[in-house]
Amino acid sequence: MILVILFLGIVLFRELWFLFSAFLAAVTFYVMMRDRMFYLTEKRKWKRSTAASVLMLLSFFVILVPIGLLGNIMYSKISYVVTHSGEMLNSMKVAVMNIKEKIGYQLIKPETIDQLGPYLTQLLPKILGVTLHTTAIIASMYFILYFMLVNGRYMEDTLYEYIPLKDGNVELLGKEVKTMITANTIAIPLIALIQGVVGLIGYLFIGISEPYLWFVATTITAMLPVVGAAVIYVPLAIMLFVQGHMGKGIAMTIWGLGVIGTVDNVFRLLINKKLGNIHPLITVFGVLVGIQLFGFIGLVFGPLLISMFILLLRIYGSEFLSKRREMKRVK
Repeated sequence: MILVILFLGIVLFRELWFLFSAFLAAVTFYVMMRDRMFYLTEKRKWKRSTAASVLMLLSFFVILVPIGLLGNIMYSKISYVVTHSGEMLNSMKVAVMNIKEKIGYQLIKPETIDQLGPYLTQLLPKILGVTLHTTAIIASMYFILYFMLVNGRYMEDTLYEYIPLKDGNVELLGKEVKTMITANTIAIPLIALIQGVVGLIGYLFIGISEPYLWFVATTITAMLPVVGAAVIYVPLAIMLFVQGHMGKGIAMTIWGLGVIGTVDNVFRLLINKKLGNIHPLITVFGVLVGIQLFGFIGLVFGPLLISMFILLLRIYGSEFLSKRREMKRVK
């Protein structure tokens, strides 16, 4: 019977893996909404279907619509770059030749610039594919979330009943999941927004063209692991140097590396300490693991995986090692 259960579980999990990101996203939204859902249904006596629909609608307009608008802005700019890629590549070649004449050294070969052409041509279809995939994930996420909200109490009681641990450890597990999801859901976008605002101040002060577009790009890329907002301000500084704006390029380099990068490190420590006392290494390594496994939602569930691993080791110690120690003492 155990072998049959394991076999069916592995088959189902393998075939439904493409929905796993949607399931994790639904869990994230459920943890953020559960208290309000129980308040509306148990205190205010709303119907569960009505309360779930209202909360999902609010989350769509408050969270997903702004993200969609920002994505649309970035998509339009990328479309412009792809459409005028030939003109941009020729401008880059002229800039490289001008720099070679001034400093006597060729920074980039023209052949290397030509290789960017096919990449830029393929960029738009790739982004369109990602957009369609993301739309499908969001639709699946809301479908799963609705049933999680409507059957929240039953679902939690069932998990509480069937998880093979002591009641105290089950409660500890639930608290850890809630703390980590809440902390990462709030901390990661908040830190990214702070970096974006700091970057915007620099862009306005230095005199970068279209500073608000770069603000959006900085905020989005700041959520990426390791490289973060450097994906934006480093190429921006290089572009200024290529265009011959030496003063602006130096200012952008100093502001990016010295201010935007420092803000990330300082606020990440402060916010994680405030929200959940999360160690910075758990956040960094967790995000790296989570992105590889789950995609964008791995920003939240990557650190949770490492925290759960550490917590399960502690629970194993309290559940089993303590019993062995007691048996040795009795002997």
